[in-house]
Amino acid sequence: MAADDEWLSARLRATRDLTPDIRLFEIEPDEPLDAAPPGSHIEVAVHPEGRPGTRSYSLIDRCGDGVLRIAVKRMPQSRGGSAYMWGLAPGDRLRVTRPRNRFPLAHGRPEYLLVAGGIGITPIHSMALALAEAGARFRMLYGARGRADLAFGEELRQLLGDRLEVALDEDGQRIDLEREIAALAPGGELYVCGPIGLLDAARAAWQRSGRPAAGLRFETFGNTGRFAAEPFTVRIPRLGLEVAVPAERSMLEALEEAGVDMLSDCRRGECGLCAVDIVETEGTVDHRDVFFSERQKAENTKMCACVSRIAGGGVTIDTADR
Repeated sequence: MAADDEWLSARLRATRDLTPDIRLFEIEPDEPLDAAPPGSHIEVAVHPEGRPGTRSYSLIDRCGDGVLRIAVKRMPQSRGGSAYMWGLAPGDRLRVTRPRNRFPLAHGRPEYLLVAGGIGITPIHSMALALAEAGARFRMLYGARGRADLAFGEELRQLLGDRLEVALDEDGQRIDLEREIAALAPGGELYVCGPIGLLDAARAAWQRSGRPAAGLRFETFGNTGRFAAEPFTVRIPRLGLEVAVPAERSMLEALEEAGVDMLSDCRRGECGLCAVDIVETEGTVDHRDVFFSERQKAENTKMCACVSRIAGGGVTIDTADR
Protein backbone atom coordinates (compact mmCIF):
# COMPACT_ATOMS: atom_id res chain seq x y z
CA MET A 1 0.00 0.00 0.00
CA ALA A 2 1.16 3.54 -0.71
CA ALA A 3 2.25 5.75 2.18
CA ASP A 4 -0.17 8.43 3.36
CA ASP A 5 2.01 11.26 2.03
CA GLU A 6 1.88 9.81 -1.51
CA TRP A 7 -1.89 10.25 -1.86
CA LEU A 8 -3.30 13.27 -3.66
CA SER A 9 -6.79 14.65 -4.17
CA ALA A 10 -7.74 14.88 -7.81
CA ARG A 11 -10.58 15.52 -10.26
CA LEU A 12 -11.60 13.38 -13.19
CA ARG A 13 -11.28 15.86 -16.05
CA ALA A 14 -12.47 13.77 -18.99
CA THR A 15 -13.05 10.24 -20.30
CA ARG A 16 -12.98 8.78 -23.80
CA ASP A 17 -13.70 5.27 -25.06
CA LEU A 18 -10.72 3.85 -26.98
CA THR A 19 -12.37 0.48 -27.71
CA PRO A 20 -15.70 -1.07 -26.67
CA ASP A 21 -14.15 -2.12 -23.34
CA ILE A 22 -11.14 0.20 -22.83
CA ARG A 23 -11.71 3.74 -21.57
CA LEU A 24 -9.21 6.60 -21.28
CA PHE A 25 -9.32 8.60 -18.03
CA GLU A 26 -7.74 12.06 -17.69
CA ILE A 27 -7.12 12.80 -14.01
CA GLU A 28 -6.04 16.23 -12.81
CA PRO A 29 -4.41 16.30 -9.34
CA ASP A 30 -5.02 19.33 -7.12
CA GLU A 31 -1.28 20.03 -6.97
CA PRO A 32 1.29 20.17 -9.80
CA LEU A 33 3.42 17.12 -10.55
CA ASP A 34 6.65 16.62 -12.44
CA ALA A 35 6.62 14.57 -15.64
CA ALA A 36 6.71 10.83 -14.96
CA PRO A 37 9.31 8.53 -16.58
CA PRO A 38 8.06 5.91 -19.07
CA GLY A 39 6.63 2.80 -17.41
CA SER A 40 5.28 4.68 -14.39
CA HIS A 41 1.97 3.88 -12.73
CA ILE A 42 -0.39 5.35 -10.15
CA GLU A 43 -2.67 3.78 -7.59
CA VAL A 44 -6.29 4.86 -7.49
CA ALA A 45 -8.54 4.53 -4.44
CA VAL A 46 -11.63 2.57 -5.48
CA HIS A 47 -14.79 1.58 -3.61
CA PRO A 48 -16.46 -1.31 -5.46
CA GLU A 49 -19.78 -2.09 -3.78
CA GLY A 50 -18.74 0.28 -0.99
CA ARG A 51 -15.58 -1.67 -0.11
CA PRO A 52 -12.39 0.43 0.04
CA GLY A 53 -9.45 -0.74 -2.02
CA THR A 54 -6.78 0.35 -4.46
CA ARG A 55 -5.93 -0.51 -8.06
CA SER A 56 -2.73 0.15 -9.99
CA TYR A 57 -2.91 1.65 -13.48
CA SER A 58 -0.02 2.42 -15.84
CA LEU A 59 0.32 5.92 -17.24
CA ILE A 60 0.04 6.03 -21.02
CA ASP A 61 2.47 8.95 -21.38
CA ARG A 62 4.82 11.09 -19.31
CA CYS A 63 1.95 13.44 -18.28
CA GLY A 64 4.15 16.47 -18.81
CA ASP A 65 1.12 18.77 -18.70
CA GLY A 66 0.28 17.66 -15.17
CA VAL A 67 -2.66 15.49 -16.24
CA LEU A 68 -2.46 11.78 -15.34
CA ARG A 69 -3.77 9.61 -18.20
CA ILE A 70 -4.65 5.95 -17.69
CA ALA A 71 -6.61 3.43 -19.75
CA VAL A 72 -8.88 0.99 -17.91
CA LYS A 73 -10.27 -2.21 -19.44
CA ARG A 74 -13.72 -3.20 -18.24
CA MET A 75 -13.14 -6.74 -16.97
CA PRO A 76 -16.19 -9.05 -16.63
CA GLN A 77 -14.22 -11.19 -14.14
CA SER A 78 -12.53 -8.27 -12.38
CA ARG A 79 -12.49 -7.71 -8.61
CA GLY A 80 -14.72 -4.65 -9.08
CA GLY A 81 -12.06 -2.00 -9.72
CA SER A 82 -12.74 -1.57 -13.42
CA ALA A 83 -16.50 -1.47 -12.89
CA TYR A 84 -16.00 1.24 -10.27
CA MET A 85 -13.77 3.27 -12.59
CA TRP A 86 -16.24 2.98 -15.46
CA GLY A 87 -18.95 4.30 -13.15
CA LEU A 88 -17.12 7.60 -12.67
CA ALA A 89 -18.07 10.72 -14.61
CA PRO A 90 -16.10 13.89 -15.45
CA GLY A 91 -16.04 16.18 -12.44
CA ASP A 92 -15.99 13.35 -9.89
CA ARG A 93 -13.41 13.52 -7.14
CA LEU A 94 -10.96 10.73 -6.43
CA ARG A 95 -7.71 9.94 -4.64
CA VAL A 96 -4.57 8.93 -6.49
CA THR A 97 -0.92 8.44 -5.62
CA ARG A 98 2.05 10.24 -7.04
CA PRO A 99 3.49 8.32 -10.01
CA ARG A 100 5.82 5.45 -9.14
CA ASN A 101 7.89 3.27 -11.44
CA ARG A 102 8.60 -0.46 -11.09
CA PHE A 103 8.96 -0.91 -14.85
CA PRO A 104 11.70 1.60 -15.81
CA LEU A 105 12.96 2.08 -19.36
CA ALA A 106 16.76 1.94 -19.52
CA HIS A 107 18.62 4.50 -21.61
CA GLY A 108 21.30 4.08 -24.23
CA ARG A 109 20.65 0.51 -25.37
CA PRO A 110 21.56 -0.37 -28.99
CA GLU A 111 17.99 -1.52 -29.71
CA TYR A 112 14.69 -2.10 -27.95
CA LEU A 113 11.90 -4.61 -28.57
CA LEU A 114 8.54 -3.62 -27.08
CA VAL A 115 5.81 -6.27 -26.79
CA ALA A 116 2.25 -5.55 -25.65
CA GLY A 117 -0.68 -7.92 -25.25
CA GLY A 118 -4.19 -6.47 -24.86
CA ILE A 119 -4.43 -3.86 -22.12
CA GLY A 120 -0.69 -4.36 -21.57
CA ILE A 121 -0.36 -1.63 -24.20
CA THR A 122 -0.59 1.06 -21.51
CA PRO A 123 3.04 1.17 -20.21
CA ILE A 124 4.39 0.04 -23.59
CA HIS A 125 2.64 3.03 -25.21
CA SER A 126 4.51 5.44 -22.94
CA MET A 127 7.81 3.73 -23.77
CA ALA A 128 7.12 3.90 -27.51
CA LEU A 129 6.44 7.63 -27.27
CA ALA A 130 9.65 8.23 -25.31
CA LEU A 131 11.83 6.12 -27.62
CA ALA A 132 10.39 7.75 -30.74
CA GLU A 133 11.03 11.20 -29.27
CA ALA A 134 14.62 10.21 -28.41
CA GLY A 135 15.26 8.83 -31.91
CA ALA A 136 16.13 5.41 -30.48
CA ARG A 137 16.22 2.23 -32.51
CA PHE A 138 13.23 0.06 -31.57
CA ARG A 139 10.41 -2.15 -32.79
CA MET A 140 7.01 -2.74 -31.27
CA LEU A 141 4.80 -5.85 -31.38
CA TYR A 142 1.14 -5.46 -30.38
CA GLY A 143 -1.16 -8.45 -29.95
CA ALA A 144 -4.96 -8.19 -29.54
CA ARG A 145 -8.09 -10.22 -30.13
CA GLY A 146 -9.22 -8.12 -33.11
CA ARG A 147 -8.95 -4.74 -34.81
CA ALA A 148 -11.66 -3.30 -32.59
CA ASP A 149 -9.49 -4.07 -29.55
CA LEU A 150 -6.43 -2.09 -30.66
CA ALA A 151 -6.35 0.85 -28.24
CA PHE A 152 -4.08 3.56 -29.70
CA GLY A 153 -3.76 1.45 -32.86
CA GLU A 154 -4.12 4.23 -35.44
CA GLU A 155 -2.03 6.66 -33.40
CA LEU A 156 0.79 4.12 -33.15
CA ARG A 157 0.65 3.32 -36.88
CA GLN A 158 1.09 6.98 -37.71
CA LEU A 159 3.90 7.43 -35.19
CA LEU A 160 5.85 4.22 -35.77
CA GLY A 161 5.14 3.20 -39.35
CA ASP A 162 6.81 -0.12 -40.19
CA ARG A 163 8.36 -0.27 -36.71
CA LEU A 164 4.94 -1.48 -35.49
CA GLU A 165 3.77 -5.05 -36.13
CA VAL A 166 0.26 -6.08 -35.10
CA ALA A 167 -0.87 -9.69 -34.47
CA LEU A 168 -4.62 -10.30 -34.30
CA ASP A 169 -6.29 -13.44 -32.96
CA GLU A 170 -9.19 -12.96 -35.39
CA ASP A 171 -6.73 -13.33 -38.28
CA GLY A 172 -5.00 -16.34 -36.75
CA GLN A 173 -1.82 -14.33 -36.12
CA ARG A 174 0.65 -14.83 -33.28
CA ILE A 175 3.71 -12.91 -32.14
CA ASP A 176 6.81 -14.91 -33.06
CA LEU A 177 8.94 -14.21 -30.00
CA GLU A 178 11.74 -16.57 -31.05
CA ARG A 179 12.18 -14.78 -34.37
CA GLU A 180 11.92 -11.29 -32.92
CA ILE A 181 14.40 -11.96 -30.13
CA ALA A 182 16.84 -13.48 -32.63
CA ALA A 183 16.62 -10.28 -34.70
CA LEU A 184 17.30 -8.03 -31.68
CA ALA A 185 20.72 -6.39 -31.73
CA PRO A 186 23.32 -7.71 -29.22
CA GLY A 187 22.87 -5.78 -25.98
CA GLY A 188 19.28 -4.93 -26.90
CA GLU A 189 16.47 -5.20 -24.36
CA LEU A 190 12.98 -6.69 -24.44
CA TYR A 191 10.10 -5.00 -22.59
CA VAL A 192 6.85 -6.97 -22.25
CA CYS A 193 3.47 -6.26 -20.67
CA GLY A 194 0.39 -8.40 -21.03
CA PRO A 195 -1.41 -11.49 -19.76
CA ILE A 196 0.49 -14.16 -17.85
CA GLY A 197 0.65 -16.50 -20.85
CA LEU A 198 2.50 -13.88 -22.89
CA LEU A 199 4.93 -13.19 -20.06
CA ASP A 200 5.64 -16.90 -19.57
CA ALA A 201 6.27 -17.32 -23.31
CA ALA A 202 8.57 -14.30 -23.39
CA ARG A 203 10.59 -15.53 -20.41
CA ALA A 204 10.96 -18.99 -21.94
CA ALA A 205 11.98 -17.63 -25.36
CA TRP A 206 14.44 -15.20 -23.79
CA GLN A 207 16.03 -17.95 -21.72
CA ARG A 208 16.37 -20.19 -24.79
CA SER A 209 18.07 -17.35 -26.66
CA GLY A 210 20.94 -17.38 -24.15
CA ARG A 211 20.77 -13.62 -23.70
CA PRO A 212 21.52 -12.04 -20.28
CA ALA A 213 18.55 -12.30 -17.91
CA ALA A 214 18.78 -8.57 -17.11
CA GLY A 215 17.89 -7.75 -20.71
CA LEU A 216 14.28 -8.91 -20.25
CA ARG A 217 11.95 -6.57 -18.37
CA PHE A 218 8.27 -7.15 -17.86
CA GLU A 219 5.16 -6.05 -16.03
CA THR A 220 1.90 -7.86 -15.41
CA PHE A 221 -1.55 -6.59 -14.58
CA GLY A 222 -2.15 -9.59 -12.32
CA ASN A 223 -5.76 -10.42 -13.20
CA THR A 224 -5.28 -13.10 -15.84
CA GLY A 225 -4.66 -16.75 -15.25
CA ARG A 226 -5.07 -20.14 -16.86
CA PHE A 227 -8.51 -20.60 -15.30
CA ALA A 228 -11.51 -18.31 -14.95
CA ALA A 229 -11.80 -16.77 -11.49
CA GLU A 230 -14.15 -18.70 -9.21
CA PRO A 231 -14.87 -18.74 -5.47
CA PHE A 232 -12.62 -20.87 -3.28
CA THR A 233 -11.91 -21.48 0.40
CA VAL A 234 -8.73 -20.71 2.35
CA ARG A 235 -8.04 -22.51 5.63
CA ILE A 236 -5.43 -21.45 8.19
CA PRO A 237 -5.40 -24.16 10.90
CA ARG A 238 -2.93 -22.33 13.14
CA LEU A 239 -5.37 -19.42 13.39
CA GLY A 240 -8.50 -21.58 13.37
CA LEU A 241 -9.81 -19.69 10.34
CA GLU A 242 -11.67 -20.67 7.20
CA VAL A 243 -12.13 -17.78 4.77
CA ALA A 244 -14.30 -17.70 1.65
CA VAL A 245 -12.73 -15.88 -1.31
CA PRO A 246 -15.36 -14.61 -3.80
CA ALA A 247 -14.61 -14.70 -7.53
CA GLU A 248 -14.39 -10.92 -7.68
CA ARG A 249 -12.01 -10.49 -4.69
CA SER A 250 -8.38 -11.41 -4.24
CA MET A 251 -7.22 -13.91 -1.64
CA LEU A 252 -5.17 -11.13 -0.03
CA GLU A 253 -8.21 -8.87 0.33
CA ALA A 254 -10.34 -11.66 1.78
CA LEU A 255 -7.66 -12.56 4.34
CA GLU A 256 -7.19 -8.92 5.36
CA GLU A 257 -10.94 -8.51 5.84
CA ALA A 258 -10.91 -11.62 8.04
CA GLY A 259 -8.32 -9.95 10.28
CA VAL A 260 -5.25 -11.88 9.11
CA ASP A 261 -2.09 -9.79 9.49
CA MET A 262 -0.64 -9.83 5.97
CA LEU A 263 2.40 -8.23 4.37
CA SER A 264 1.96 -6.76 0.90
CA ASP A 265 3.24 -4.07 -1.43
CA CYS A 266 2.75 -4.23 -5.21
CA ARG A 267 -0.52 -6.26 -5.18
CA ARG A 268 0.25 -7.22 -8.78
CA GLY A 269 2.16 -10.48 -8.30
CA GLU A 270 5.58 -8.91 -8.77
CA CYS A 271 7.23 -8.37 -5.37
CA GLY A 272 6.38 -11.66 -3.59
CA LEU A 273 5.88 -9.96 -0.24
CA CYS A 274 2.40 -11.44 0.24
CA ALA A 275 3.47 -15.03 -0.52
CA VAL A 276 2.01 -17.69 1.79
CA ASP A 277 3.05 -21.29 2.44
CA ILE A 278 0.82 -23.94 0.88
CA VAL A 279 0.09 -26.84 3.26
CA GLU A 280 -2.48 -28.71 1.16
CA THR A 281 -4.60 -28.05 -1.92
CA GLU A 282 -7.94 -29.29 -3.16
CA GLY A 283 -8.03 -28.28 -6.79
CA THR A 284 -5.42 -26.52 -8.93
CA VAL A 285 -3.24 -23.57 -7.96
CA ASP A 286 -3.61 -20.91 -10.66
CA HIS A 287 -0.30 -19.07 -10.28
CA ARG A 288 -0.84 -15.59 -11.72
CA ASP A 289 2.35 -13.97 -10.43
CA VAL A 290 5.65 -13.23 -12.13
CA PHE A 291 7.63 -13.46 -8.89
CA PHE A 292 8.11 -17.23 -8.67
CA SER A 293 9.99 -19.24 -11.30
CA GLU A 294 8.29 -21.98 -13.31
CA ARG A 295 10.05 -24.56 -11.15
CA GLN A 296 8.77 -22.94 -7.95
CA LYS A 297 5.25 -22.77 -9.33
CA ALA A 298 5.38 -26.46 -10.26
CA GLU A 299 6.43 -27.31 -6.69
CA ASN A 300 3.26 -25.63 -5.35
CA THR A 301 4.79 -24.83 -1.96
CA LYS A 302 3.99 -21.09 -2.04
CA MET A 303 1.55 -18.74 -3.76
CA CYS A 304 1.17 -14.97 -4.04
CA ALA A 305 -2.03 -14.08 -2.22
CA CYS A 306 -2.55 -10.85 -4.15
CA VAL A 307 -3.20 -12.43 -7.56
CA SER A 308 -3.01 -16.25 -7.49
CA ARG A 309 -6.13 -18.34 -6.96
CA ILE A 310 -7.45 -21.90 -6.64
CA ALA A 311 -9.54 -23.50 -9.37
CA GLY A 312 -11.91 -26.32 -8.44
CA GLY A 313 -11.49 -26.48 -4.67
CA GLY A 314 -9.67 -24.82 -1.78
CA VAL A 315 -6.30 -24.44 -0.14
CA THR A 316 -4.82 -24.82 3.32
CA ILE A 317 -2.06 -22.31 4.01
CA ASP A 318 0.11 -20.88 6.75
CA THR A 319 1.13 -17.25 7.15
CA ALA A 320 3.99 -15.56 8.91
CA ASP A 321 3.53 -15.39 12.70
CA ARG A 322 3.78 -11.69 13.51
